[in-house]
Amino acid sequence: MSTPDQTLKRTELVTRTVAGLAMAGFTLTMLWLGGIAFWLTTVLLGLGVIVEWANLAKADAATKRLMLFTLSVPLAIMCPLAAGPNFFALGLIFAAAIFTLATTRRPDLAAGMLYTGLPVLALLLIRKQPDGLMMTIWAMALVWVCDVGAFFVGRAIGGVRLAPMISPNKTWAGFVGGMVAAAAFGAVMHIGWGLPWRLTLATPALAIVAQAGDLYESWLKRRAGVKDSGTLLPGHGGLMDRVDGLIPVAPIAAFLVMLPEIEELLMELLRGLWA
Repeated sequence: MSTPDQTLKRTELVTRTVAGLAMAGFTLTMLWLGGIAFWLTTVLLGLGVIVEWANLAKADAATKRLMLFTLSVPLAIMCPLAAGPNFFALGLIFAAAIFTLATTRRPDLAAGMLYTGLPVLALLLIRKQPDGLMMTIWAMALVWVCDVGAFFVGRAIGGVRLAPMISPNKTWAGFVGGMVAAAAFGAVMHIGWGLPWRLTLATPALAIVAQAGDLYESWLKRRAGVKDSGTLLPGHGGLMDRVDGLIPVAPIAAFLVMLPEIEELLMELLRGLWA
């Protein structure tokens, strides 16, 4: 017969699974639609994350409103009906961080602009590419696959804790399991959908980045003295709790995706200098 604790854990697992599947389905639908639909999805995500960042930093209500308005400027510019995701939007994100620092005198709040704005820009840039749908799925799904691999391998094997002072439940076995699962996913994407070699080979390294992002968010919560970054998502906590791994992965993935264009641009600049 099940104990009350076991029943509660099963209920939480069901809630978490259903909510996770619903979020994944919604995200993939918006990603498939692209354009304004995906931009609006990333904007709502960004605004939600900046609020949670401000809450973890113990910002007051007026400061949170200021941060929302400030971040809204680069997010609006990224709209396909406006300038779209480009270097101008990148400059506005850094300008938002500088403005936040100047008005609040708090580097941690200014850092929140970069923490939130750069991943949004990165995801929109990747989706904009000719093979953007496939590459965005790769960038997002490798984080999910890494999380799943780390969870199940960590629970099955256990062993030495990865960072007991920050996140007591994470183990080195889970860390390796997540990296291996992501590498296998990258290989499947390469064989089945033609994922370029540079992205395939980078997948396990990005899995490490994803887990570092997870640990960083755990450190932020521990410093703030809270269990979750928010309560928006049933069984999952806040938005940051779901995208903590994707946040550092997205900008690096965007750089790798656009590497041929960056190399071509640099070559043109060099030819112009020597002409």
